[in-house]
Amino acid sequence: MAASSSPADAAGGADDGGDVHEVGRIVGAWGVKGWIKVEPYADDPAALLGVRRWRVAAGEPASRAQPPAQPLTIVQARRHGEFVLAQPEGISDRDAADALRGLRVCVPRSAFPKPPTDAYYWVDLIGSTVANREGAALGTVVGLIETGAHAVLRVRAGEEGADAVERLIPFVNAYVDEVDLAHRVVRVDWGLDY
Repeated sequence: MAASSSPADAAGGADDGGDVHEVGRIVGAWGVKGWIKVEPYADDPAALLGVRRWRVAAGEPASRAQPPAQPLTIVQARRHGEFVLAQPEGISDRDAADALRGLRVCVPRSAFPKPPTDAYYWVDLIGSTVANREGAALGTVVGLIETGAHAVLRVRAGEEGADAVERLIPFVNAYVDEVDLAHRVVRVDWGLDY
């Protein structure tokens, strides 16, 4: 069981009729001819490489319903070590490419490759109800944390604030019994008092 970190969080909104999700960040210019260097959030950046029209935005999303505002057409893209190098249309020098540094890169959800069996995109888990083996509701998945060894579900019960209870549940077979994406439920071996 694995959670793919491609789209760590939804960037929300729509791009040509489909929802878009953040899959990386532009970390700077590459070379002198207008190429950009992108840090993908996934080990396999297929979503970035397979789409020629990205959506980019500065800063953090104000809400999951706010779409990234600026389209960016990509002429070419290729993998370069752990990064993706891309040549945006209309960008022809290093200074113009470096001006894009820090922008969030989003692509339509339809561009994501199908995950292997027993693997899930993080964005697909966000908002799912988490219940334990006794049927007690533990809360809702609000995020995932990548620890290096495995992912950890961030589960929140109650509204965000002083009264909210947040549980951190390792996303491993020992604690996660079932992920039911169709019904948006994650069943776990976890007590209410953990």
